[in-house]
Amino acid sequence: MVSFDARAVLARLAALRSADAPTHGGHVLSYVYDSGVAEIDELAAEAMRLVQPVNGLDPTTFTSVAVMEREVIGFARELLHGGDDVVGSVTSGGTESCLLAVKTAREAWRAAGGEGRARLLAPVTVHAAFQKAAEYFDLALDLVPVDPETGVIDPDRLLDRLGPDVALVVVSAPSYPFGTLDPVEVVAAACEEAGVALHVDGCIGGWILPFWRGADGDALPLWDFRVPGVTSISADLHKFGYAPKGASVLLQRGRDRQRLQYFATTGWPGYPVVNPTLLGSKSAAALAASWAITQALGARGLAELGESCLRSTAAIADLIGDIEGLRVLGTPTGPLLAVTSDDSVSADRRVDPHHWADRARLRGWHLQLQPGLTQEDGTHLPHTTHLTITPVTGSRLDELEAALRASADEVRGVPPVDPSGLLGALPPGLADGPLDSDTAAAVLQAVGIGGGGDGRLPDEQAPLLALIEALPRPLTERLLVELLARIVEPV
Repeated sequence: MVSFDARAVLARLAALRSADAPTHGGHVLSYVYDSGVAEIDELAAEAMRLVQPVNGLDPTTFTSVAVMEREVIGFARELLHGGDDVVGSVTSGGTESCLLAVKTAREAWRAAGGEGRARLLAPVTVHAAFQKAAEYFDLALDLVPVDPETGVIDPDRLLDRLGPDVALVVVSAPSYPFGTLDPVEVVAAACEEAGVALHVDGCIGGWILPFWRGADGDALPLWDFRVPGVTSISADLHKFGYAPKGASVLLQRGRDRQRLQYFATTGWPGYPVVNPTLLGSKSAAALAASWAITQALGARGLAELGESCLRSTAAIADLIGDIEGLRVLGTPTGPLLAVTSDDSVSADRRVDPHHWADRARLRGWHLQLQPGLTQEDGTHLPHTTHLTITPVTGSRLDELEAALRASADEVRGVPPVDPSGLLGALPPGLADGPLDSDTAAAVLQAVGIGGGGDGRLPDEQAPLLALIEALPRPLTERLLVELLARIVEPV
């Protein structure tokens, strides 16, 4: 009989968890989606425990998997106004949903006679998962600039690039960086006329925009399967479906099209392999939790939680508008805000959003820093700080307001980080060729990043983001790969 000290193991895990950012209570305004309802978490945990040994690979052996997936897909299809021809899969998260949407589109394009290298067309604000998909499935990535003041895509600029080599157009509902609801109806009409597939990335909005209203109280423009020409939609259950990581749905219009998503082979001497997703063997835990939550909450429960997000988002947007030196970028749709410096006031009254976020973190509030980006047309998207609002935020508004106001007061008039000092610490010739791992690690240490090997970034992240923005993209990306890889290396 194997013996072990379970209490000691769990005590060490608890100690490790104590160093994490808090997952509950609303202090982390990205990455986690706290409903504020403890019973939901408890229900999810019990559901996960019940299916702990189940292998989601084979729903013919573990028939509970088929029932749960069928019912989750049915719930999502009804929520997003899909007809009987809309079918789908539960995936391991938004990235897998996006990858599968692109893989399906590439196969459909080839089946329709497409030759050569297909193209993926999208606004520059489309989620980075589509950049990954283009790289993995060898599509040319064509990203169209957006308005730097609003984050909005001009649909004509996007549609001018339609052509026979486009396998898929992607728009967002809404975009993650700026919370922009792309013009789905206009783009879908043009795509349908041109015979081009259109994917709506609703990974962050798919489970909350059905219950959202515009600033004037009116319904949102149509963006789901009510729009002819929308071919597929991704929507993450582990965001505003409040399920544990990782669970998402990918819905596709048309059974024949959706079957192109699958991988199947009998070309080996083992069992026949038929996979609708990238994973083979997989846990059924996140699926079971998602199923349990949708069963318990239903559309009415999701609507109630969405209403809380709506109120809190409006309150925080008003708060930002009342802090001298800051502004919300554009007119976001959904529970996302991108905050940038207000250039309409004098420099001595402006608040740099990254310095602001650093000060808020010292007060226990984790905001997400986003670097600026120069687009292909030479226009520059400003660096911003991102906030995702969840239902629990409503119970923390007074504390959050005090922290955000005090943080702004501390850094008002402090200019953005000038990266020249950090750049001066770098060895010459870094951008001339590929870096080996040891050189990349030495560069990180030279600028004060990653030296401890414990995954902790400097307390002030504004300099890091300034460096990311200033360095050539390939070099930045190589350094960040080294940083993340070193974190998990054995010591």
